[in-house]
Amino acid sequence: MKLLVVIPARGGSKRIPRKNVRLMCGLPLVLYSVYNAASLSGEYDCDVVVSTDDEELEYIVQNECTMVIRRGEELSGDEVTLDPVIYDALIKAEEAKGCKYDVVITMQATSPTLKRETLSAAVRFFLEGGFDTVISVVNKPHLSWKKDEEGNIVKNYDERLNSQLLPANFLETGGFVISGRDSVTERSRIGEKISVFEVSPAEAVDIDSDDDWIAAEAILKRRKILFRLVGQRVLGTGHIYRCLSLAARLIGNEVLLVTDEASDIGIEKLRESNFPFEIVKDEGAFEEILKRFRPDVVVNDVLNTSREFVRMERKYTSRIVNFEDEGEGAAEADAVINALYEHHINKLSNVYEGPDYYFIRDEFLIEQPGEFSEKCRNVLILFGGSDPSDLTGRLYEICQVLHDKKKEAAFHFLTGIGYAHKDKIVSIPSKNIFVHHDAKRVSRYMKEADLAITSQGRTIYELASMGVPAIVLAQNEREAEHVFAGIRNGFINLGIGSRTDAITIIQTIQWLMNTPNVRREMRNIELTKEFARGQKRVIDLILGD
Repeated sequence: MKLLVVIPARGGSKRIPRKNVRLMCGLPLVLYSVYNAASLSGEYDCDVVVSTDDEELEYIVQNECTMVIRRGEELSGDEVTLDPVIYDALIKAEEAKGCKYDVVITMQATSPTLKRETLSAAVRFFLEGGFDTVISVVNKPHLSWKKDEEGNIVKNYDERLNSQLLPANFLETGGFVISGRDSVTERSRIGEKISVFEVSPAEAVDIDSDDDWIAAEAILKRRKILFRLVGQRVLGTGHIYRCLSLAARLIGNEVLLVTDEASDIGIEKLRESNFPFEIVKDEGAFEEILKRFRPDVVVNDVLNTSREFVRMERKYTSRIVNFEDEGEGAAEADAVINALYEHHINKLSNVYEGPDYYFIRDEFLIEQPGEFSEKCRNVLILFGGSDPSDLTGRLYEICQVLHDKKKEAAFHFLTGIGYAHKDKIVSIPSKNIFVHHDAKRVSRYMKEADLAITSQGRTIYELASMGVPAIVLAQNEREAEHVFAGIRNGFINLGIGSRTDAITIIQTIQWLMNTPNVRREMRNIELTKEFARGQKRVIDLILGD
């Protein structure tokens, strides 16, 4: 089975001058198709020829050991279709090689985003299906309109439906036309038995305008980014929300999120997100995903890592970025982002610490802080997505006591997806206690809050961005090491919550409710922080920019 790939590539182009020889991401445009075509030689007896009228283009492709066929002027005009060009190249190639080809593949020079594995799969589909012709297409079902013979605008569909319910609408791409030798003539390359091979929209870009060029470059610059994350009740939901927020901000790249079977609340949130994700049972299964996915970047959001774990990842990727990692594996990563810590235990040069490297969720960049109130009307109580120490339960009792002393104040409890005691924490309107389970937009409640009581995790940064004075109770020893939650940043820190007595908590809340000057000063300190820059710093570190 002998294959011939013909790549027609003229030197002239009106919309994008000299486009076939211009550099796209550092490579002449024509070479993307040349390299894709040449990859078939590993599976088939395949020759690649470029049909051109241009001396510079001929020089470029000859350096890649590709046969060049110079076409005459009669085949180089703007009005000439591809059929006679491909037939001319076929006849001349057969004469030069002294053979007759079985399959002729046309590949446009203007389809740089087509993947080699897609081309290979399409050739197999053609050969196994016994087709005369297979054409690359992209499926774009849309409600469309057309002009009838009298020039009237008429609908081009039977029923108005959502796009996902519309029938397939295949548009040809420039990727490939695969034909049997007998189907290729001066007037046609299309045989009787025809099929299509669907490619993704990302592989369907055909360079015909400046916008196409920009789109293709963006696609070629995409990186494959794998997030390894955990989301268990004992660890909270911060890792999940951070990775989902990062994935959303890294749009345009190919993202895959991977978690383990024990991450019950993590799996639930990943399902809701609609991002691609996989669940693994152990490190061996994770390594198999690395082998298959071959990421450009691996992001570990799993707390401490071991050297062995990170070295295993290094076999399959060129860049590794870890979050909140104080383990030995931190030394093996390219970057470690510890926004919640400011004194890394190993003092490594690859560690980026403190609030300058906090990745804040987009909702807190969009939402504006509420107006400051002299009276403390709304108190917000939130202890993260799972609250493993059940500090919510302690404050629920305390706020009922406080209601007798501050009847005008409302106490709003936010509990997360992983909170285990939802059945016990319910609204009591008569005591101005209101409970909101798994709120979709936390910033909405922060905007209305005059005071907050929270744990010492990522929520402290979100409160600071909204200018909400807060009392902090840490969940555990590790969380108590997060140094941002101190008076210098606008917080009153009472230490580990399980060790703080109720009287101290009540007195501190009452004091802040009764001293607006202190709350105003705390708010002013918080609002000096610039979290938008931190978000950009984190993205740049992940991408290595």
